[in-house]
Amino acid sequence: MDSDVVINDALTLPLSEFSFRFSRSGGPGGQNVNKVSSRVEIEFDVMHSPVLSEAQRQRLVRRLAGRIDGDGVLRVTADDSRSQWQNRRLAVERVAELMAGALKVQKHRIATRRTVASHSRRLGEKKRRGDLKKGRRDLE
Repeated sequence: MDSDVVINDALTLPLSEFSFRFSRSGGPGGQNVNKVSSRVEIEFDVMHSPVLSEAQRQRLVRRLAGRIDGDGVLRVTADDSRSQWQNRRLAVERVAELMAGALKVQKHRIATRRTVASHSRRLGEKKRRGDLKKGRRDLE
C-alpha cells in the first residue's frame, strides 16, 4: 500500500494521518471468521489535519456531516473481503472517494425558463390525459 493517499490533483494525504482498527467481521469465511480480525475501521481527523486548508476543512465538515462525529473524525469501515489487507485497501479507497466528492466544487446552476412550446406541449398532454380519464367514467 502506498504511503500517500491521493484525493485529487490538489490534495494528497499521508497514510500516517489515518488510524486503523481491526475487528472480527461477520459474513462469509467459515471458521476463519471467528479467529481473524479482517474488518477494518479507518479514522481520519478532519478537524486537526495539518494537510487540509481551512476552506477544505469547512467543505468536508459541511458535506460529510452525517459521517463525521462530534470530534471531527471521519470513520469508514470495510468488511467486504475475507482478507484484512484487501479490506484495508477498500477502506482507504472509500475515504478517498468520499473526500474527493465532498471537495469537488459544484457548478453554480443558472436558472432558465421553459420555452413556450414546451409549456403548451405539457398543457396539451394534460388535457389529453384528462379527456381520456373523463371517457372512462360511468355516465349516471
